[in-house]
Amino acid sequence: MIPVATDKGTRQALVYLPTQYDGQMRLPLVLNLHGSGSRGAEQLKSSGMAATADKHGFIVAAPDAGIPVNDGKGFVWNIPGVPTVTGDVPGPGDADDVAFTAALINTLAERACVDKSRVYSTGLSGGGRMSSWLGCALSARIAAIAPVVGLRAGRARVDDLTRVDEGNCAPANAMPVMAFSGGADRTNPNAGGEGARWGYSLDTAVARWATINRCGPALPRYHRAADITVDAHAGCDAQSEVVSVIDTDSGHNWTVADNDAMWAFFSRHRRPTANR
Repeated sequence: MIPVATDKGTRQALVYLPTQYDGQMRLPLVLNLHGSGSRGAEQLKSSGMAATADKHGFIVAAPDAGIPVNDGKGFVWNIPGVPTVTGDVPGPGDADDVAFTAALINTLAERACVDKSRVYSTGLSGGGRMSSWLGCALSARIAAIAPVVGLRAGRARVDDLTRVDEGNCAPANAMPVMAFSGGADRTNPNAGGEGARWGYSLDTAVARWATINRCGPALPRYHRAADITVDAHAGCDAQSEVVSVIDTDSGHNWTVADNDAMWAFFSRHRRPTANR
């Protein structure tokens, strides 16, 4: 655990250092964000990301979100204006998880030899939604995102929950996106339709990120395996990409993700000025 100072006090973050870590060479950082009602330790274990970090040589941070639920046994992320799974919209008194994430990146760059040009975010469900929001709000710090069963592109419109509020997510930099989802997901259905928290569809989110990144037309859908379909946009600004990987037979869990493919995607992208 590592302490992270914020304007609302000090929070702890679970950090995993890979076997290659020597404290001298700066390594990439993957933020691994837990689902709603869970904790960082559970996410690190269930995602298998520690083994992937050992294989490829990156640091993993698996913090707890800022809003406690279930009598403090779990946490939910503060995505401004969006209700959590409790139905409550975070207020001004709740922890600012974007500011905390920025402070966490700075702390790890100072204390754990993180390369700030290679910081990435993934997460499950609510952690995927938070990773999506980091892509909107911290595009100067985050080099790419890979939400798992949780891709969003900003809030839904108040007057039409099936559409994106385009003014809500306007990152200053192009944001490479790789989304993993399950065709049988009943918690965050690919078709959308779950209210303000999950109103619009996965396809709408993918299309919005392609617009944000000023991508070319969608490439032809292809089947990576019998039950895995891939949609992609290339020709995007700053060599970014938008990729959607759907495991048609899987539901709302990490098994839809491919950690090695995720890392291969992350490793293609960086923020070239982030270490200045």
